[in-house]
Amino acid sequence: MIEPEISTIKPEPADKKKIFKIWWVAGILALVTAAEFYVALQFPESWKGFKIFLFIGMTFIKAGYIVMEFMHLGHEQKSLMWTILIPTAFVVWLLGALFIQADAIYHAIYG
Repeated sequence: MIEPEISTIKPEPADKKKIFKIWWVAGILALVTAAEFYVALQFPESWKGFKIFLFIGMTFIKAGYIVMEFMHLGHEQKSLMWTILIPTAFVVWLLGALFIQADAIYHAIYG
């Protein structure tokens, strides 16, 4: 049985650009999360509709950034990116339309 020589295995030096990119992404996500906490704790309860709108927007920003960076969709061909994003946008629109229609039917029957 032939065993490899230990001296031929050498670790690669750390890639400073990749490490910086990881910290940059973590910083952006932390900043958006901090903004979410600020909105939740500092905005008055009378602004409930506005707070919900901001939370949904910030959630989409975080989700999009996570998909772009960690799932590497931002580095793909544009055709593949649009093949994934367009159906996702239609599903989100469909969910919104279903919620609106369900609320209208509920209020028509019980309200």
